[in-house]
Amino acid sequence: MYLIIGAIVVIASVVGGFTMVGGNLLALWHVNEIIVICGCAAGAYVIATPPKVMKSALHGMKSLLKGPKYRRADYVDLLKLIYELLLKIRREGTMSIEGHIENPKDSAIFQKYPKVAADDHILAFITDCLRLMVGGNMNPHELESLLEYELETHHQEALEPAHSIQKVADALPGFGIVAAVLGIIITMSIVGTAPPAEIGEKVASALVGTFLGIFIAYGFVGPIASAMENRAHEDGKAFEVIKMALVASLRGYAPPVAIEFARKLLFSDVRPSFQDLEADLKAAKG
Repeated sequence: MYLIIGAIVVIASVVGGFTMVGGNLLALWHVNEIIVICGCAAGAYVIATPPKVMKSALHGMKSLLKGPKYRRADYVDLLKLIYELLLKIRREGTMSIEGHIENPKDSAIFQKYPKVAADDHILAFITDCLRLMVGGNMNPHELESLLEYELETHHQEALEPAHSIQKVADALPGFGIVAAVLGIIITMSIVGTAPPAEIGEKVASALVGTFLGIFIAYGFVGPIASAMENRAHEDGKAFEVIKMALVASLRGYAPPVAIEFARKLLFSDVRPSFQDLEADLKAAKG
C-alpha cells in the first residue's frame, strides 16, 4: 500500500509542478528516449546479474506489495515453538526431540504453529541447529560462531536482489545522459538546414532523456531497492531470534530466560510485551 502511495506522490509532484508553470505533458513523452534508457538498463542488468538473483529480485519486488512476512503474532508463535522444544529438552533430555527434528512435518509440536512449519528456510534452520545440539556435542561458543557464519551467509544472499536493483538505479542517470547525447547528435546534424523551432524541439527531446534517467532512478528504482533491503532485514530477524534462544539455552539458561533474550532482539513494532509473552508461554507450557 505504501509503495503505491509513494509512487503516486512522486508522479503527482512532478506532473503538478510541471503543469503549474504551463508545461505541456506531451513534451515529456518521447518513446525513443524511454526505449534507450530502459532498454540499456534492462540489458545491463541481465549482463551483470545471475539468474538466481534476478528471480529473487522479481519475487522481492512483488512481496513489497504485500505486508511483512512475519507480524507480531507470528513472532509470538515462533517464540512459543522454540520454548516448547527447549522445555522438552530440559525435562526429558536432548534425545527427546530427535523425532521432532527429523520429521518436523509430522511433529505434534511443529503442527501447532503452521505458519512457521510452512516456512522451509526457518524450519531447516531450526532443525539444523537443534540437530547440532542433539548430536554435535558443541559448546555455546562453537555453536554461536557457527550460527553467526550461517546468518552472515543468509543475510548476504537475502540482500543481493536489493543490491542488484540499486546498481540499476545508479546506472539510470548515466543512461539518461546517453539518450540525451544521442538527441544532441541528431540536433547538431540538422543545424543550418532546419528552422529554429525544430531545433528547439530536438534539444528539448534530448533533455527529456536526462530528466527520465534521473526521475526513474531516484523516484522509483532507488526507493524500491531501499524498500527491498529493509524487508530483507525484517525477514532475517526471525533467524536471529532462533539463534539467540538456542545459544542461551545451550549456555544453561532456563527456557523462559532464553526466550526473553530472543524477545529483546525484535524490533519494537513487532515485539510482544513481557507480560503478554509470559502469558502465552504459560499457556503453551500448560
